[in-house]
Amino acid sequence: MNKALSITKIKSKYKSEWILVENPQINEYQEVQSGEVKYHSKDRDEVYRKTVELRPKQFAMLYTGSIPKDTAIVL
Repeated sequence: MNKALSITKIKSKYKSEWILVENPQINEYQEVQSGEVKYHSKDRDEVYRKTVELRPKQFAMLYTGSIPKDTAIVL
């Protein structure tokens, strides 16, 4: 069984990777504060495929790297 890690530990342990976090604990701003790391990879598509395979009930996907300058983000 995976142990919940704080967001600080997740970011320091998995630098510049995509992270699948199960049972995320969030704050009032909907920011992930902690959770169980179920999968991680530098390849975003690998993490997406693993998410489909595992089918977690509650999850968040995080990227722990920095976003390149001049990159547009569409929500």
